[in-house]
Amino acid sequence: MSITQTFYNNLATQYDKLFLDWQAATREQAEILIKIFESNGFDHRARILDCACGIGTQSIGIAAQGYHVMASDISDGALAEAKKRAKENDVAICFKQADFCALSDVFAEKFDIIMAMDNALPHMLTSSDLEAAIKSIVNQMENNGLFVASIRDYDGILLEKPSYSPPYIHRTDKGQRVAFQTWEWAEENYKLTQYIVEDAETLHVSKFECEYRATRRDEMTGLLLLHGCSKVEWKFPDETGFYQPIVVARKE
Repeated sequence: MSITQTFYNNLATQYDKLFLDWQAATREQAEILIKIFESNGFDHRARILDCACGIGTQSIGIAAQGYHVMASDISDGALAEAKKRAKENDVAICFKQADFCALSDVFAEKFDIIMAMDNALPHMLTSSDLEAAIKSIVNQMENNGLFVASIRDYDGILLEKPSYSPPYIHRTDKGQRVAFQTWEWAEENYKLTQYIVEDAETLHVSKFECEYRATRRDEMTGLLLLHGCSKVEWKFPDETGFYQPIVVARKE
């Protein structure tokens, strides 16, 4: 089992603690993504694949708006949590376990829109791994299809290579929750340690470890153009309201 699978398997039941209100976040992020879909000519008839669905943060919100969504992830723990939350939200989503570097091994059909949100692609720790992922994703898109993904603003982050990310502090009914990350750099890769501190009746600290590669926007743009996309544009938080830069790529 890879470090990425282990990370998300262990984090799955606590992933919603990274949000002040996960349920509200599903609705807010769905609104942002649907605006992107609609501005590119897609409506409720679009067939959508969320190929890094995690616990369903984006796919559940979009399905709740009447879109046809399939979802996949490499983590069986995240998929189990996503299935439970989809049922709680009364939405029908077909979930499958899949590595987005090999989508054709699992999916026979092609999709109008494929998503990979929340910094999923930087789990590819080498340029060749990233190329394999993008090639797999674009191959699974219909002609004139759309790829929508978000990554951290690594172009800015790499200028300083910070050792931690600012904490999120959320008030709860029983106290407060603090979530933060530490980063240990080795060239362009970094080991991430996610801490979740619950300060309620008793103090509880959870710790999860993973690894990322700081992926520059130009690299991703170049690979998308190389493997079949004719138009690639980046949208930034001040335009979309999403907390990370979003790439929108159109397949020829």
